[in-house]
Amino acid sequence: MSETPSSSFSMIHPTSSEGQVPSLRHLSVTHPVVAKRISFYKSGDPQFGGVSVVVNPRSFKTFDALLDSLSRKVPLPFGVRNVSTPGGRHGITCLEQLEDGQSYLCSHSRRVQPVDLDKARRRPRPWHSSLALSAHAHRLPAAAAPGMLRALRRLPVFRNGDPGAGCVVLLSRRVTQSFEAFLQHLAEVMRCRVTRLYSTDGRKVPSLQAVIASPGVVVAAGREPFKPGNYDIQKYLLPARLPGISRRVYPKGNTRSESKKSGNWKVSITTSDLPNAGTSSQVYIILYGQRRSSAPIYLYGTDGARFQDGHEDIFTITVGDIGTLFKIRIGHTNSGISPSWHCKQIQLWDMNSGKKFYIPVQRWLARDQEDGEICREFPVLNKGQPTLPVTVYEVHVATGELWNAGTVANVYISIYGKKGDTGSRQLFRSKSSISFLRGQTDTFFLEAVHLGDLYKIVIGHDGLGPGNGWFLDDVVISDPTTNHEYVFFCHRWLDQGEDDGKIVRELYARDNNIISARQKLERNRKETWAAESWKFMKGNTLQFYNKLTGGFVRLHPDGIVDAVGEKTDKYGLFDVIFNKGNICIFQSHEIRHLSLAVNNGFVTGMASGGASTELRVRYQPNRCALLESAQVPGHTVIFDSHGKIADESSTGYAGLSKEFVVFVKGVFLNSAVVLLATSLCQALCLQPDGSCTGVGNQSEKSYWKVHKISAGICMFESVKNARMYLRIKDGHCDGTGTGDIDCHFKIKKNLENASISLESTKSPGLFVGLQSDGQVKPVIYTKNGNAFFYPQVIKFGRENPMGMSATPSQEEEKIQESKHQQEIPPESEARGSSLSSTAKEVRPSRSNETLLSEDEWKVLVLTGNTGTRANATLWVYGDEGVTGPISLSKDSSEQLFLPRQEDEFQVEIRNIGEIYKIRIGHDATSEQPEWNLQKTDTFQIEAVPLGKLQKVLLRCEASDKSQDWYCEKVIVREPGTASQSIFSCERWLPFMSQGIIHSEIELYFQEMQINHQPKIQEEANEGDWKVTVVTGDLENAGTTATVSLYVYGEARCSGPIILGSGKHQLFNPNSADMFKINLKDIGEIYKIRIGHDNSGKDPRWYLEEIQLENIDTCELFCPTVDSWIAENENDGDTWKEMPIVRTNKASLPSI
Repeated sequence: MSETPSSSFSMIHPTSSEGQVPSLRHLSVTHPVVAKRISFYKSGDPQFGGVSVVVNPRSFKTFDALLDSLSRKVPLPFGVRNVSTPGGRHGITCLEQLEDGQSYLCSHSRRVQPVDLDKARRRPRPWHSSLALSAHAHRLPAAAAPGMLRALRRLPVFRNGDPGAGCVVLLSRRVTQSFEAFLQHLAEVMRCRVTRLYSTDGRKVPSLQAVIASPGVVVAAGREPFKPGNYDIQKYLLPARLPGISRRVYPKGNTRSESKKSGNWKVSITTSDLPNAGTSSQVYIILYGQRRSSAPIYLYGTDGARFQDGHEDIFTITVGDIGTLFKIRIGHTNSGISPSWHCKQIQLWDMNSGKKFYIPVQRWLARDQEDGEICREFPVLNKGQPTLPVTVYEVHVATGELWNAGTVANVYISIYGKKGDTGSRQLFRSKSSISFLRGQTDTFFLEAVHLGDLYKIVIGHDGLGPGNGWFLDDVVISDPTTNHEYVFFCHRWLDQGEDDGKIVRELYARDNNIISARQKLERNRKETWAAESWKFMKGNTLQFYNKLTGGFVRLHPDGIVDAVGEKTDKYGLFDVIFNKGNICIFQSHEIRHLSLAVNNGFVTGMASGGASTELRVRYQPNRCALLESAQVPGHTVIFDSHGKIADESSTGYAGLSKEFVVFVKGVFLNSAVVLLATSLCQALCLQPDGSCTGVGNQSEKSYWKVHKISAGICMFESVKNARMYLRIKDGHCDGTGTGDIDCHFKIKKNLENASISLESTKSPGLFVGLQSDGQVKPVIYTKNGNAFFYPQVIKFGRENPMGMSATPSQEEEKIQESKHQQEIPPESEARGSSLSSTAKEVRPSRSNETLLSEDEWKVLVLTGNTGTRANATLWVYGDEGVTGPISLSKDSSEQLFLPRQEDEFQVEIRNIGEIYKIRIGHDATSEQPEWNLQKTDTFQIEAVPLGKLQKVLLRCEASDKSQDWYCEKVIVREPGTASQSIFSCERWLPFMSQGIIHSEIELYFQEMQINHQPKIQEEANEGDWKVTVVTGDLENAGTTATVSLYVYGEARCSGPIILGSGKHQLFNPNSADMFKINLKDIGEIYKIRIGHDNSGKDPRWYLEEIQLENIDTCELFCPTVDSWIAENENDGDTWKEMPIVRTNKASLPSI
């Protein structure tokens, strides 16, 4: 038996010198020891807060010694065996490679998973603290940065292992400039070395943000480990108006002295003699009185281990005046080698009143025993006082239906009643195999002394960083003692990247469960209406599908209404001709004098405009709509199982259906802008890195433009990021498509909920789908909802969005508008832009040739010297829209696009306004897909004789990318001579070089050409080289920058030669891009220089190899690079020089 003093709210005098800070010794040294302060993080684990290590020759003599030390601090299965830079690209093998102030990753293998250090540096929330949750603890301001401090906060600080040495520090701007400055300030105030901070339960406080978010007290330590102690926070917090759990006010007078005298207790705790009943964890106890409760009091000693098998430990504690004791809570921190503990009994003596209390426990406090709880509550028997029962509360936690709503974080809850609280409890043992999944309700059991009427809960989790949160719908707690249920509504995100950024919420109980259920239903209806109300805008054409009958609602010419129509039935279309809130009039699209109506409880067709035709749309949470009479509430459009109109008052609801799935006609017309909603408030969105997610906001970032290929087949182009298309390719689904066949999707309409599914036409059976976290991937179609998208039209594809046909008046307006457009003189400015290596945009040729009809156009395509067997496609751009892709093909079997052949096509182009450019390309499906579009513009310039031409100056001023110009060459022919001067260009204008945009370029004389055809062909090929650039196969190896090449020969240097930009789908990971350049008269090549202008969102580039092949002589050079060309990789240079290696000549060395 041993007796050890311990305290909570009052100071005790330690009887041992353990934990005292030794006096500093002044050492005389000849040379200063260079110390490096370095942070180490765990590979692939953003939840690990990192460890800070000071490295110097005295602390670690070898690199292996550092690894052994890190193995004890960083939890890895096989210890720390590898240290690398944060990106995981460069390994550290010796102490000299470590840099002061930097961060590194630890792993147990060579493979390293990168970590977002910003997330890892954030300290876990105070849920991990063993301090009891209080109503006031969550009101403390938790600033995210020093600059956000609004008032000076008083922070109690204790010396490690010495509860008697404490002080209060004001968190002013001066001392919170940085974490190091704060540690230095503490060292000056406490007059001892301070290198690290701890919470009172021994958890490390790693950053200044964690200090500000701490629950109220920290422990300052040097290099020694944390030493437990009863750090008295009441002495420092009482004057600051921060009371404990109770809101009761202390009586006036000598309260503190009376509190000290009346708050002394002796506690005896007996550990069972069962095998492994003892614990290595830190044990604490909390006493609850009618006035207030104590803080967690840690029971520790100085003369050996505590809480061993069959051993009794006695402690003396001081808790102040808590009033009449009615319950206790005892638990431990679940730390150490063997944290499990079996407690036999607890005895309490009030040393002032002499009262004794005996509590038989006989329970496990262990994660792997009984119910897994590591804390227990027990009522205290007082004569004349009712004893509160121990109650097992049933806690039902509902996770929302949104994508990424689930969480893998640890969830904690504290329940508050009129008779106390449960303290912070982890919800970890559910009836479900996996807890907190999207749309799932988990049930937990929580044991506590009965709390009386519940009024509040505090619930949160430890998932730090945006995207690691949780969408909590509600919490329902059942009290088996009173058979009462308490509902706590939330319906909000607990996510640092959503809503208000909070991951802890305080929820209050609703009094009436029936009213609460109605409120929840009404809220769901309002959210559904907000998502579906766009369908009922005036001018839309609708169809109403009845799930019971499997047919569509029809209005016949005789006014009879049924619900057995086919999807193509012309009597099943209804136009919205009136809309006010959720009250609409639905006029028959075919019979325009009749509208859907409810008259005397029956559904019929009546003349439009009457009160009976006004129907109120009431949406249900399942996305089905009820059509209720606005004149007589309660009378609805209702059918029996045979699709005939019914009267619910006579037969009841059995076999009847009044819910309809609403469809809008013309959603996927060409050039429409749509939102593909994944839930009531989320949508399919293109991310900056080209990936797609289903958790995007329903904003402009999630808008998609529809390109209709054929009936039921469309492409979807991001509105915010033009020329980036949704696609499925190589087992991935993203938004980096270029408009080829990988971007073609067949639209499958789901009648059950008005959703659509997108099936790849290239890979039939694969659909665009969502994972539980909202990430997009190809999936097999199922009805579990992961391939369902709910379209919302932002802009219809044409002026008339009413479906199949237009009214005569509207047709007349369109004809007049078309005639007006033909009278407008065409613009003369040229526009063009490169989209991919197999597509070009060219300025349309203007002519006065009359059109075949209003919408029919003739397209003439002249092929150059090289033809193609690939499938060609055309896009036509106007100032009011775009038409395309248009397949350039014919029904006949004649060969198209032969060399020097002109092919004629008839195409239909509607409502795009004044045409300003076209885009033409092919799908590269033939064995010889190369295809030249030959168009030469001829001009006459009058000038005095210039003699022998030396150079040509070209200038192109473009206000945007669509006006860029690609010039192949300039040929100047002087009248009266048989020769012509050629100036080769082969680049875009304007172009970027060394970060500067150039609008003009000087072309130097290249060759003289005589009009003799064989010689022209021979000289045109002289000096041509093929350049192949191979980009590495790393995940982020591609670049968005513009790449340029210099080639150095003995005669001269050629460059810069702009190869192209990654923005035009060049230089992608694991790709080879080929270019043709002319290096005539450069002499023997001895080196090349390649690099980029470091532009775009991700300019980094991993170049694997570059090949130069002389097309005439087949001479080939293959200098290997295998290196990053980036500012933040390797040597930080964006240019690389490589010597050309020849077999008969030594190459230049690289310096």
